[in-house]
Amino acid sequence: MLNKNPYLSFDFSNANGDRDMFDFINPIEVIVANHIDEVIPALNKIEKATDDGFYAAGYLSYEAAPAFNNQFLVHETSDMPLLWFGIFKEPQIEQKVSENKPFHLTDWKPNIPTKKYNDSIDKIHDYIRSGKTSQVNYTLQMDAQFSGDSFSFYKQLKEAQSNYSAFLDLGKFTILSASPELFFHLNNQTITTKPMKGTAERGLTFEQDIKNAEWLANSEKNRLENKMVVDLMKVELEEIATEDSIHLASAYDVEKYPTVYQMTSTINAELAQDKTITNIFEALFPCGSITGSPKINTMDIIKELEVNSREVYCGAIGFITPEKRATFNVPIRTVYINNETNEAKYGVGGAITIDSTKEEEYKEILTKANILTKKSETFELLETIGLSDGEFIVLDEHFARLKQSATYFDFAINLDSIKKNLKDIAAQQPTGTYKVRLTMTKDGKFSSKIEEIYPMTDIQTVQLANEPINKENLFLYHKTTNREMYEPFSTSGTFDTLLWNDEKEVTEFTIGNIVAEKDGTFYTPPVSSGLLPGTFRQSLLNSGKIQEKTIKVSDLNTYDSLWFINSVRQWVRVKLA
Repeated sequence: MLNKNPYLSFDFSNANGDRDMFDFINPIEVIVANHIDEVIPALNKIEKATDDGFYAAGYLSYEAAPAFNNQFLVHETSDMPLLWFGIFKEPQIEQKVSENKPFHLTDWKPNIPTKKYNDSIDKIHDYIRSGKTSQVNYTLQMDAQFSGDSFSFYKQLKEAQSNYSAFLDLGKFTILSASPELFFHLNNQTITTKPMKGTAERGLTFEQDIKNAEWLANSEKNRLENKMVVDLMKVELEEIATEDSIHLASAYDVEKYPTVYQMTSTINAELAQDKTITNIFEALFPCGSITGSPKINTMDIIKELEVNSREVYCGAIGFITPEKRATFNVPIRTVYINNETNEAKYGVGGAITIDSTKEEEYKEILTKANILTKKSETFELLETIGLSDGEFIVLDEHFARLKQSATYFDFAINLDSIKKNLKDIAAQQPTGTYKVRLTMTKDGKFSSKIEEIYPMTDIQTVQLANEPINKENLFLYHKTTNREMYEPFSTSGTFDTLLWNDEKEVTEFTIGNIVAEKDGTFYTPPVSSGLLPGTFRQSLLNSGKIQEKTIKVSDLNTYDSLWFINSVRQWVRVKLA
C-alpha cells in the first residue's frame, strides 16, 4: 500500500556550491508506474505538472531501464514500483529536525557466497576477453533486519558520506540514500553529469591517508574505469545536447569522504531547446557508471550474473522544480527498507575490468559498506601542551599534529589566532610548570585551559591492560576529545594502563607513549601497532634519541627500564605492577 502522507527530504549539492535542502509533504498527486509501459507516460505526466508550476520529487528504479530502450535487459520482478513521484505545490520552508531515536540492525550479510562472487568475476573476465564488454559494474546485495527510527539511521548514513542525500518515506518502503554521486543536474539549459568511478579507503593516520589519496589519483586501473564511463556518457549526451557544447570540465578529481576517497570527472553540455527531462532519461538512464560499457551488452551480463533486482539502487532519486531545474543522484550508498517485513537491503559493487582482481574488488565492496556502520562522532580536536617557566614544550610538533588532524577531519583552523592565545598564556606564567588544554571545534573555534602540575620524582607503577585495543579505531591515531576507546582501560590504583593489540604488541599508555630501554638504546612502538603519534615522542624521534621498534608484551621483562613520555610530563620512569 502507498502512504497517503509520504515524506521526502533532500539535501543535494548544487552548481553554485550551495545546497538544495527541500522537504516535501502532502502531495496533491502521486504518480506511480508498476509496469514498463507505464514509465514514459508517467514521466510525461510529471513534466506536465512542472510545466503547470508544481514541484515533482521521487525516484526511478534500475528496472525501469527497458522503458527507454527495449534492448536493456533487467530482472523482470520488482518489489518496489518502477517509478514513484509526488507532485507538490512547494517545498516546506523548514526541514524536519528531530532528535536521534533508537534503531537496530542485525548483522549485514551478503546475498551470495564468496565462491559465487569469485566465479562471477571469472565470467566477466571471459566476457571482456571475448570483446562483449570492456567493463562491468557487478554488484551484490547485503541484507539485514531493521527496527526503530529510520530517519535517525538516515542521519547517520548522511553524516558518514553524502553530497546527494535523500530520505523518502513512501509507506510500504522507506529509502535512505547517502549517495556521493550526481547523475545529472539541469539548470538554465546547462546539463552537468559527474560520473564516479574509482575508490580508495581512507587511511587511519594522516600520512597513510595522503598516500591512499595519491594512490587513487595515480591509479591507471581507476583512471581507465573513470575514462570508460566518461566516454560513454559523452556519446549519450550527443543525443540531447547542442552541437559542440559537450566538454570535459574536470577529469580524475579525487574527492574526500569520511570512509573513502572517490574519483570523479565532470562533463558539461547545453541541452537542446526541444529536449525535455524525459529525453534526458531516454539518453542517459541508467547511468553508465553503474552499468559498464557498452551499455546494452553489459546490462545483459549484469542480468545473468546478479541474482536480485537492484530496485532503487543504481536508479535515480531527485526533484524537478517549476523552473525546470532538476537534480538527480545515482542511488549508491543507499538502503531501502520494506516496512511490512522489516527487511533492509543495501546494494554495493564496483567496476570490473580486465585488470581487476577478486581480492581487490571484494575489499572495495567492504570499504563501500563501511558507511552502514559508520557512526558520526561528536568531538573536538585536542592538544595538551606542557608549559615550563614560560616556555612551551615541543610546540612546533603540537602545531604540526593539530594541522594534520584538522586537514584529515576537515576542521577549519586559524593557527595565527591559536599562537597568539598561547603566547599570551605563556607571558602570564613566567615561572612554574603547567599543562594547557587546547580544544578546537569543527568551525575553528578554540578554547584553552591552564592547570598547574607538580613534578614526579619517584618511579610510577603502571598496569598492563587485560584485553587488546582495536587498532582499527580511527581515534587512536588522532588527539581528540573522543576517548571512548580508552574507557575500558581506566586506571585503578596505578599511574596509567599500558595497552597492547591483537598481535600482542605493546602500543601506548592511555595518556602517553612508552619508551623501553635496553643496553643504552631507547625504543618506542611504531604507529602501525595502533597508537597516537605523541608530540614529545616525535621530537625524540626527530633528534635520534629514540627509535621505533615493535615491542611484544612477552618481551617487556627483558628491557632494562620502561618510561612513560608525553609533552607535559616528558620522562617518567615506570614499572609494571
